[in-house]
Order: sequence, then C-alpha cells, then structure tokens
Amino acid sequence: MSHNTFGHMFRFTSWGESHGSAIGCVVDGCPPGLDLDESYIQKFLDSRRPGTSKFVTQRQEADQVKILSGVFEGRTTGTPISLRIDNTDQRSRDYSDIKHVYRPGHADFTYDAKYGFRDYRGGGRSSARETAMRVAAGAVARKVLGDKIVIRGALTQMGSKMIDGDNWDWDEVGNNPFFCPDKSMAEEWADYLDAIRKDGNSVGAIVEVQADGVPAGWGAPIYAKLDTEIAAALMSINAAKGVEIGSGFATASFSGTDNADEMRMKDGKPMFMTNNAGGILGGISNGDTIVARMAIKPTSSILTPRQTITRQGEETEIRTKGRHDPCVGIRAVPVAEAMLACVLADHKLRHRGQVG
Repeated sequence: MSHNTFGHMFRFTSWGESHGSAIGCVVDGCPPGLDLDESYIQKFLDSRRPGTSKFVTQRQEADQVKILSGVFEGRTTGTPISLRIDNTDQRSRDYSDIKHVYRPGHADFTYDAKYGFRDYRGGGRSSARETAMRVAAGAVARKVLGDKIVIRGALTQMGSKMIDGDNWDWDEVGNNPFFCPDKSMAEEWADYLDAIRKDGNSVGAIVEVQADGVPAGWGAPIYAKLDTEIAAALMSINAAKGVEIGSGFATASFSGTDNADEMRMKDGKPMFMTNNAGGILGGISNGDTIVARMAIKPTSSILTPRQTITRQGEETEIRTKGRHDPCVGIRAVPVAEAMLACVLADHKLRHRGQVG
C-alpha cells in the first residue's frame, strides 16, 4: 500500500492499523534546535483521545506517545523524528460477526475491491485510529511554525444544530466536550447527542479551523496553492466530505461588491476590511486569518440495522456493534488543527527555501 506520506519539505509518514500492536509515524524535514519533548506532543493527543466523555467512543486508549529518534536533550536534531503509540484496548472480537460483510458507509467494499482483502477489525489502515499520528505530527509542525502562529479549531454545527456566531468565544472551546465556542449551544448539543446515542444512531458535523499570524506570501499561484493544499489535507481526514475556505460556498450567492475584501492601511500595514477570502488570495497567504471549514459525515458504524451484502454477493442486513462515536466530528477538531499545522509548516519551509 503506497501513499502513506504527507507533505514536501516538512513531511510525515504514518504506519500501523487500528487493531495492530502499535501505530506510529516518522516526521522528516524538521529543522534542528527546536524544543520538543513527549509532554508537549501529549497535550495535543489528549485532546483527541477516545474515552474522554460519553459522547465519544469508549475505547480506552491512553495514547501515550514515545519519541524514538530525532530528539536529543529536549531539542530536535534535524534527523527523522520517529513517534510511536502502543494500542492497548483492542477488541477484535467485536468485529468477528462482520468478517465477510461490508459495512455501509465504510471503506470495506472499496478496500477489498482494490487490494483483494481487508482488515475487518475496525477497518485496519482505513480506521480513524491513524489520525492520532497526524495529531502527533501536527504538534511537531507547531514547533516549526513558532509561537507567533496560533492554530485553533471548533465545532460549529452538529447535525441540524448550528452555533450562533455572535456568541463565539474561544475560551468556551475547552469548557465542554464538543469543542463548541457557543456556551448555550454546547448545553443544547449535550441533550441532542445523548438522544442520538441512545437511539443507536449518529450525526454529522462541521469543523472550523483558523490560523492567526501567518505572514503574507506563503504558497504558490499554480500547483502549490496554499488553499488547495489545505483543502486536500482536510479532505484526507476520515469522514470528511467537503471543505471550504473563507466564505466558501456562500460566495456563490454574493455579488462582486459583496465578495471583494476591501483594503486600507492601519499602523502602516495593509488591512483587509472583511475576510471572505479566508486569508488566501491567488493561492498565497495575504496576512489575514486563514479560515477553513470541513463537513464530516455521520459515523457509519451504527446500531440501527442497515441493508448490505457479503463478500460472496449475498444480500443481508448489518447492525454494527462495538464502541463508536455518535458524532465523529467532535474528535476531528484536533485532527483538523494538526493537518492545518502540517500544511503551514511545509509552506513555511518551502517559502524560506525559495525566497530566503
């Protein structure tokens, strides 16, 4: 299986399966001399970790990361950084009943069609378990970016229930299990998702990520557009079905005068009066806040029976048992932050390599 590496100058290769003994990644291209230790990476992994509330999968994984190489006396050496997380709570028996059955909405059929076999234990390589290593790599990417660039994410919609943008408060994101910036909506989501969970069903979500402090000039106007690569990075996350930058699809209903981000000077620097472009023009960052959103589909593993077929072509019905997220979009927030960090770290190094 190829295509396990992401990035160019800052790049990582992930490995491992959902029910294997461990998962890991190798981060290459990280400059030497940066402060880095396991505790720094761990705090980001803890935000994605399963089993933290009744609203996410109850798989109990500590997700304790171990640095195997690339760091000496608390500083990066410039050599490949190898990271490992042991899997400690696999329950492969939960999947024995679906060994020969394709789960609707999952990659079971397409994986089998491509490779001629599949790891039925939680999806194997196609499982969202792999995203833990993206979060670990994203932590390293944040070190490359430095403290002046701040990357944050939030859940802005769950199912049909959307936050009130006027209530947006970044401080609230860490005060609830949903990464929700709207306190009143977080309280509503708790009852809403609890009912969905008890009904054996699931819902989708919208995740928004932002990056402040990115200077103007990162990206390239043709085949390395910054927004193109951000969109590709977010679309590579499990269950992602759509991405928009800035005002995104809403701009289809704008007029030219509505859409244009007018400019003025403030304190001797260019300033945009609006940010419909999401901080990127012509594939190059403009110095404004980078804004991207992704739509996450409902979790495909649900207790409600669904029609499907077996590997032998027999028609049947499936009810997926096991421990699953009623809204996978919740734990996608730190993953989206990590992928945005990796793209920006890559473009920082590429920009420096081209223009000095």
